[in-house]
Amino acid sequence: MTGRTGPSALRHRTLVVIAKEPLPGRVKTRLTPPFSPTGAAALAEAALTDTLAAVAAAPARRRVLVLAGRPGPWLPAGFEVAAQVEGGLDERIAAALAAVDGPVLLVGMDTPQLTPDLLAADPARDAWFGPAEDGGFWALGLARPDPELVRGVPMSLADTGARQLDRLRGAGLDVGLLPPLLDVDTAADAAEVATAAPGTRFAATWRGLVGTAVPAAVATGAA
Repeated sequence: MTGRTGPSALRHRTLVVIAKEPLPGRVKTRLTPPFSPTGAAALAEAALTDTLAAVAAAPARRRVLVLAGRPGPWLPAGFEVAAQVEGGLDERIAAALAAVDGPVLLVGMDTPQLTPDLLAADPARDAWFGPAEDGGFWALGLARPDPELVRGVPMSLADTGARQLDRLRGAGLDVGLLPPLLDVDTAADAAEVATAAPGTRFAATWRGLVGTAVPAAVATGAA
């Protein structure tokens, strides 16, 4: 990533987190098995907590949680909360972008290894894009929010990220690339992220679940 800048220039942007309330059976269903629905929800809550902490520590004018569900004790101070609209993920992201003005950077809740430094995108760029290792994306930023840059992009496919990046570049935008991150979707993903970011709440939650309820070989996807 190029063009990092100081906190003063970043305080004019809005940081958005799009997330689901971490309820058993409603989140991280690909983690069950090997984890129980309650365990998967605990991992989701930990990932969301880590994400919100990183966003809270990064400079911004506004911080907005766009939530499907209701906020819980995991929500820190300083966040506005907005309800997600109905529809596919492209429509929900588009609506989140339409609700803000000025520079915006949107992230999901699936990358608990997120740090404030990773959110320091150069405000001089037209757009910012954080690719996910599974072919999606973990971050999308725009100097001028335009919902049409997302609406209609097929989501949850192996080439979703490539399609979204093509959409941005096809609109003539100068796109800055953020480092690729691994989304937590499977038990193997959870093990890799927990190992790479051992100081996170996500890692502590994962270690507790693996140590008490899930054989290590299964938790890492080796079985």
